[in-house]
Amino acid sequence: MIYPINIKTEDMGVVIIGGGEVGYRKCVNFINFKTNVTVISPEFIDEFYKLDRNLVKLVKDNYKEEYINDSFIVVAATNNKEINKEIGLYCRNNSKLVNVVDSIEMSNFTTPSYVKRGDLLISISTGGKSPSLSSKIKKELEDKYDESYEEYTRVLGEVRKDIIRKYEKKSEKKEMLNRLVELSLEELKAISENHIK
Repeated sequence: MIYPINIKTEDMGVVIIGGGEVGYRKCVNFINFKTNVTVISPEFIDEFYKLDRNLVKLVKDNYKEEYINDSFIVVAATNNKEINKEIGLYCRNNSKLVNVVDSIEMSNFTTPSYVKRGDLLISISTGGKSPSLSSKIKKELEDKYDESYEEYTRVLGEVRKDIIRKYEKKSEKKEMLNRLVELSLEELKAISENHIK
């Protein structure tokens, strides 16, 4: 059973072992959240060299234990099942989070599909049972929660803070906050502007 959790990864040591397409996809997911990633591989697909080098460090080498000693999150994404298993065992025995891309049993975390609109983050997971279903649901959510939700979430957060500060009565505060999510972006902006004045 997998427990859903959101983690701030900016200050954590994240290492990906594997320079192929799967390692690349995992790397992009992390840097989308401004996470520094070290990728270890004797070879890298070309796409790796186009990534932000302020966030991604590429090390041309075979896997060695020393590369993951100080890391907190590890992704084993090589094309060698035995190496991936070795990485998974080491991480599990040393209290590290590990995602072994070819073995959900060896992994103690998975990376779900997600839709991100600013601070709005919607995760989709089938627990590894059907990535195709995750992909289908992701597309549906992307259509429903379009780019406008980035601004909507930001303005909603500003108005929420103002209400929490201004209303002392718990019941009144709760009722106001519950009503906010029924408002359109334009209505929220109007409230925000009136509160600022």
